[in-house]
Amino acid sequence: MRNANLGAGPSRVRVVAWLLCLAWAARAWGAGPVLRCFPAGPIYQYRWQLLSLALAHTSGGADFRVEPATAEITQKRSLRQLQAGALDVLALGSNPEREAAGLPIRIDILKGIIGYRVFLIRRSDQARLDRMDDATLRREVSFGLQRDWADLPIMEAAGFAVETTSDSENLYRMLAAGRFDAFPRGLNEANRDLAAHQPANPQLALEAHRALYFPYPVYFWVRAGDLELARRIELGLRRAEADGSWRRLFLAAFAREIAQLDRQRRHVLLLSNPFLPTAGAEPDTRWWWRPSSQPITAPGAP
Repeated sequence: MRNANLGAGPSRVRVVAWLLCLAWAARAWGAGPVLRCFPAGPIYQYRWQLLSLALAHTSGGADFRVEPATAEITQKRSLRQLQAGALDVLALGSNPEREAAGLPIRIDILKGIIGYRVFLIRRSDQARLDRMDDATLRREVSFGLQRDWADLPIMEAAGFAVETTSDSENLYRMLAAGRFDAFPRGLNEANRDLAAHQPANPQLALEAHRALYFPYPVYFWVRAGDLELARRIELGLRRAEADGSWRRLFLAAFAREIAQLDRQRRHVLLLSNPFLPTAGAEPDTRWWWRPSSQPITAPGAP
């Protein structure tokens, strides 16, 4: 009996271990493969909620889980990681380098809202900016941007002076220290940025009366050969738009910004974007912006 019991013990252990492995594998398989995505952070949460919504509107493929990358990398490096297979989906604006290296799903996921730029400034500069007309703004105000952002060449083509850095976190400190005068942020970004960085830089504020707008579509990007994933994302986006679920997500994500825009009377300077990837790529802003309700000048690029 003693020998029989000794023999049964290890056998039971092996059976239990085998069952536990099966249970773990079932959970892993049920969770589906991971889509590694960039960029990450609170201001990008909507982009990955939209990707999950699009994937949920398709069937017959893998049940992907969307996971934003946790590593701090630049946009330029994210493109290299996409090509190498270390990332699966990017959600970025277009530029010639990305057009050449990646495959965009050419549906603007932000409906143009990131092209509506308000400014983070030093609070003490508000009165000076209020005295400027558009021509003076172009001549005298310097802007800060990260050097691999796709909006940098748009601002430069429009004739603005721009200071750059490789680390976007430096821009808030540079602005506070007087290295440049204004940090243009998308309408969907500015309030979150200010809340995150004003405690360390209390002199920062949101400029009260001006905005820029330029066409700036943001796309999901996949590896150049990943046609199946690209088709699935495109199909899901179109279905989510058709049934209204995308619009509901968008309006919920940006409710504060849209309400703020309705209350304000900003003077909007319209800029052209000579780097749009294709004709007819200008975003449809009707979900959030009625340009006729605001004073606008439209000189384009000089």
